[in-house]
Amino acid sequence: MPRFHRPAASACAALVAIAALAAAGLPGTASARTPDAEGPPTVADASPALLTAMGRDLGLTRAQARDRLANEAEAGATAGRLRLALGDAYAGAWVRGAESARLTVATTDPAEIPAIEAHGARAAVVTHTLAALEAASTAVDRAASRTAARTTAVDAPVRYVDVRTNTLVVQGVRPAAAHDLVAAAGIDPALVRVETSTDRPRPLYDIRGGDAYYMNGSGRCSVGFAVTKGTQQGFATAGHCGRPGTTTSGYNQVAQGSFQASTFPGRDTAWVATNTNWTSTPYVKGQGAANVQVAGSTQSPVGASVCRSGSTTGWHCGVIQQHNTSVTYPEGTISGVTRTTVCAEPGDSGGSYISGSQAQGVTSGGSGNCSSGGTTFYQPINPLLQAYALTLKTTTGPGPGDPGEPGEPGGTWVAGTVYAAGAQVTYGGVTYRCLQAHQAQPGWQPPNVPALWQQV
Repeated sequence: MPRFHRPAASACAALVAIAALAAAGLPGTASARTPDAEGPPTVADASPALLTAMGRDLGLTRAQARDRLANEAEAGATAGRLRLALGDAYAGAWVRGAESARLTVATTDPAEIPAIEAHGARAAVVTHTLAALEAASTAVDRAASRTAARTTAVDAPVRYVDVRTNTLVVQGVRPAAAHDLVAAAGIDPALVRVETSTDRPRPLYDIRGGDAYYMNGSGRCSVGFAVTKGTQQGFATAGHCGRPGTTTSGYNQVAQGSFQASTFPGRDTAWVATNTNWTSTPYVKGQGAANVQVAGSTQSPVGASVCRSGSTTGWHCGVIQQHNTSVTYPEGTISGVTRTTVCAEPGDSGGSYISGSQAQGVTSGGSGNCSSGGTTFYQPINPLLQAYALTLKTTTGPGPGDPGEPGEPGGTWVAGTVYAAGAQVTYGGVTYRCLQAHQAQPGWQPPNVPALWQQV
């Protein structure tokens, strides 16, 4: 039985957190602390409950929490620009410090140091490119998915690219299992650091984000984020909570809907279509049941603060440790999740992670608890939205059935589309590249949001 499954009696809510955006350009051209009426929501939109939770769990004053969110927003945009500028030499980026005031960008080419420093970041010269480490991680995932290696992978359940040490980390309950998995993948051992860990992550079993719901009357999970698909309303959640056709009832035990699609293992994604008694709202359940606004889904960088709201454990905050992490549960390997220092307990699965007002993902699994601490993984929300052609319900987005603004005048940019970092669009006869992964919202046309788009 999965480590964090709680039959019938526990809910799994979680709140995905991502740093609020600033419409700033390069450092010095605009302040991340200054709200931009035409751009993505800024730190000014951060809820008091989120700031309080950050203060409790990260030891910050409210002013420090605001500064941290603002710095992380600016760092994300700067890192996105440098990733495009450095090309194949790019090796990752991260923030440091209580207020995330220091951005470091890694490169394999020492000649790029002046360019990095010109953007206000610190440069780190490393051996391996991010692309090389991610390719190695993919090879290990393929090995872990083979039947012959399944048992070995369960004993080496967590793998991730650690940009701060420029290595692919493979954690093993048995170090020998980790080494065997690396050997089975056929990758260069010089790319890998094996760590011994006692953690055995498992799914966190358990239409406002964070509210409980029940599956077939036999278990409980949490709503991740409210979504729409045309006129159909529903919510995103974890794939391990149910399969297509699984029926759900809400936190009040009233009939709610059914799973329309689910992927697990491989990914941990699912969405539930609700009946007409339920309405999607652009909120997540916060501290004291207060509503926390969801204004978008821009991805935060490594080292950024992130908060979770669970129906079992309430609000807890931590930091993003690594993106694009792989973890092998007893049921199989999950790729592309984000590893965090946020704790979770039985009943928190499927719930929301949020930073500022930006959705980050839905709770997948983890280890530990909220008394002694733990590690939790979330499934990023943008790939989930893209996979099922869903639109995140936001305070700035279109209503049910409204496709949003087209990519006019004469461009390919379209509101409601999920754009990955590096994606290219045209708008008004001009070409732009995406700096930070996000689902486009009305009003976020490329010329309006230099934190998200750079003119080519």
